[in-house]
Amino acid sequence: MIACGPRPAAAPGAGPVAAAKPAPVPAQAGAVTPVAGVRPVSPGLFPTPLVDEYREVADRIIAAALSDQGAWKKLSYLTDKIGPRLSGSANLERAVAWALSALQADGHVNVAAEKVMVPHWVRGEESGAVLGPVERDLFVLGLGGTVATTRAGVTGDVVVVRDFAELERLGEAAVKGKIVLFNAAMPAYDRDEGAGYGQTVRYRSTGPVAAARLGAIAVMVRSVTAHSLRSPHTGATRYDDAVRRIPAVAVSTEDADLMARLAAAGERVRVRLRTSGRVLPDAESANVVAELRGRERPGEIVVIGAHLDSWDVGQGAHDDGTGVVIMMQALTVLRNLGLQPRRTIRVVLFTNEENGLRGALAYARDHDDEIGLHVAALESDSGGFDPRGFQVEVQDAAERDAVVARVRDIASLLGPIDATEVKAGFGGADIMPLARAGVPALGLWVEGETYFDYHHTHADTLDKVDETDLRENVAAVAVLAYVLADMPTALADD
Repeated sequence: MIACGPRPAAAPGAGPVAAAKPAPVPAQAGAVTPVAGVRPVSPGLFPTPLVDEYREVADRIIAAALSDQGAWKKLSYLTDKIGPRLSGSANLERAVAWALSALQADGHVNVAAEKVMVPHWVRGEESGAVLGPVERDLFVLGLGGTVATTRAGVTGDVVVVRDFAELERLGEAAVKGKIVLFNAAMPAYDRDEGAGYGQTVRYRSTGPVAAARLGAIAVMVRSVTAHSLRSPHTGATRYDDAVRRIPAVAVSTEDADLMARLAAAGERVRVRLRTSGRVLPDAESANVVAELRGRERPGEIVVIGAHLDSWDVGQGAHDDGTGVVIMMQALTVLRNLGLQPRRTIRVVLFTNEENGLRGALAYARDHDDEIGLHVAALESDSGGFDPRGFQVEVQDAAERDAVVARVRDIASLLGPIDATEVKAGFGGADIMPLARAGVPALGLWVEGETYFDYHHTHADTLDKVDETDLRENVAAVAVLAYVLADMPTALADD
């Protein structure tokens, strides 16, 4: 650990604050605070012993979080004053220093930076253009980690494929010496099934290797989004040392459709791409940690985490600035209320989620001796939209239903903000190493209809965040974290 310096008088982050809705009046014991725009839940609607025990304190936490501007002030500073935070950049290290200072100023203990070496890729300049049968500029963003073209760029005919199966059917004879366009459209958002991100992101992550194996000279990937205003979406790609590395860019959905239409009409589509991305030696960064120590079992830990890095476009507001400030402020709300649970609640702001997961791996390695004492881990990495509840990941199938039921019981306390939905699902990338070690992993589940409109683009900026949604997420995390840390038996215990 790299310990922090002296505690500052005040945290940076007092940037401009958006107009907030009127704050609710704190609840009296046993009452549910009425909140504008949300459905109230009467005491006793969920009359389980656990809910009855924590209803009053949950109402206090919710009321405090909904009247608190701390998360918005922090997010304003992180986005407007620091901005995008790609691994290896000076901005990411400014964010690390800011987080340390802000957590200390809020009175938390064991605030520290835990060193992590992270990849350092620099985008440089990039461009694209259709040269024939029409001439059009392309809106492109190099995929994270892409190699550079020559200064003159790479020029070639385009082969359009919808999936890996079609690429393989065409084979080397049709692909060698060509530029492959993966034109896989992301499915429309479904409230129950989600956005279909996993169905299409694979072309971004492994498409360049698959095309290079067949002799392609470059790759274009349709942006992973269902809605676009000709905005390309970046994201990481992975190379294979056994396969030649070729330039790889994302193109807007509109440009992908244009090229696909031309090719379907039998036209010869010719494109020029230029990239200048380069990989530098690994750079030093850090995970940032802080704690609210437990009163009876301080060695047992509930982690609440998010990732501090972002891509190098936009401001990293929803991905994952909101997650960062939700976790920071949830801890602060509990401390300001004078609440000290039985177990320790530890905030972890992970570095390098976007293009390496080095922070997640380093945390698991550095805390290997206490992973068995982690009773739960909660992550926010789906944006700061209206909270719906939680997804629960448990490795032991025999325990899964019981753990989901317990989390559902706790989440029933969030009726005043309508965040009571709980289902089995993915906890989060940064807590994945903990989940694999047997720690119950929970993901904050938000309404994600518009998340992938902004994800990994220049448009992921503060103006896309609703302050009321942000406060409700703080409330949801603070209630769940407190109950998980304070309940008599640990979440996965019988």
